[in-house]
Amino acid sequence: MTGTGQTIGRLTDAFGPSLSVEGPGVVVGRERLREVLLFLRDESDLAFSMLTDLFAVDRYPGEPRFEVVYLLNSLKLKERLTIKIRLNDGEHAPTVSDLWRAAEWLEREAFDMFGLLFENHPDLRRILMVEDFDGYPLRKDFPTEGYGFDRPFSVRLDADDGASKKADR
Repeated sequence: MTGTGQTIGRLTDAFGPSLSVEGPGVVVGRERLREVLLFLRDESDLAFSMLTDLFAVDRYPGEPRFEVVYLLNSLKLKERLTIKIRLNDGEHAPTVSDLWRAAEWLEREAFDMFGLLFENHPDLRRILMVEDFDGYPLRKDFPTEGYGFDRPFSVRLDADDGASKKADR
């Protein structure tokens, strides 16, 4: 076994049946996620010190509905590793923003697009959509035209708008 296979072997030795191997990655229960990620980051011979990406996948109509995918990179080993957790609608994922600063924005994006909540996130709010946007546009059950697409579109101009006062002069 070489490369990623050795890393996955180390993980299965350390965490046993609490994870399952899927291709070049591992699926772990959300309750053990932080423990697995800390192991990968802090073991000196592994040194997965870089979170390259974090994103969500809507598996609708499958159960559990969502996956959160963590792409890790070890510069020391010149390896990449994929770690996944699966969540039912309404379940929370633990934040990893305290382990990798990049996760703060990436978790906010997953919240904004899918409605996934990250426990203990320092600033979980919308990042791409306006605060009062209704829904989560990357969920597979989100209407392609958006909510309210069947209502007529209207623009309301305020009479006391500063621009219209200038135009009246």
